[in-house]
Amino acid sequence: MEISIAVAKTNKYASSESGDTLEFVERPNGGVSVVLADGQTSGKGAKSISMMVVRKVIGLLAEGVRDGAAARAASDTLFAERSGKVTATLNILSVDLQTGTLVITRNNPTPVFIARGDTVECINTGSQSIGTSKNIRPSITEFQLESGITIICYTDGITHAGERTGQEIDLCTLLEQLLEDQEPSAQMIADTVLNQAIRLDQGRPNDDMSIVALRVLPQESDQIRRMTLRLPVPTAIPF
Repeated sequence: MEISIAVAKTNKYASSESGDTLEFVERPNGGVSVVLADGQTSGKGAKSISMMVVRKVIGLLAEGVRDGAAARAASDTLFAERSGKVTATLNILSVDLQTGTLVITRNNPTPVFIARGDTVECINTGSQSIGTSKNIRPSITEFQLESGITIICYTDGITHAGERTGQEIDLCTLLEQLLEDQEPSAQMIADTVLNQAIRLDQGRPNDDMSIVALRVLPQESDQIRRMTLRLPVPTAIPF
């Protein structure tokens, strides 16, 4: 099997900085985790919050701390530093090769979608944002790592896309169509969802938008690990 993970994200319209932060970290006993946080509001203030949360989580994961414990520690840290006045959402998506499982950790009211083949399931169990009080527990879903699984998680900018014009994004149907019609790459899934959300906001995203797509593929081309990054640079930045 082969794990393919892709990310697509964009800033709120007319905002120079995204309040969403996303990082990858290798797990010390094998595997990888993706950590996505969305700070309250948008812009620089939100960015500082989400960066603090993500750095706390990836530091603990790199030391071998379990995902749920890392999420609780990040929540307690945010609560202590901001006196419960600032919140953030948090998603941790992990491929744990030690246990042979996929682990989804949510402190985010926004659901996560899981597809097995072209059958899509929405995980929408109750989940509370972090930072509002001590001892906030995440919602954790764990299942066996197997070929044919697709997972997408995202920030609420995707969820609320189109609200200004009375439209709504239907992620379940969109994902079903993608998986029925072809064998899309993780990047194609992430790009398609993001582009649909931007279209619903008429080309002017009403909030920061980030999406992570993970696919477990049956093939294994070689033993080389690869990662690519594409970062548009504003033309106003001097060199």
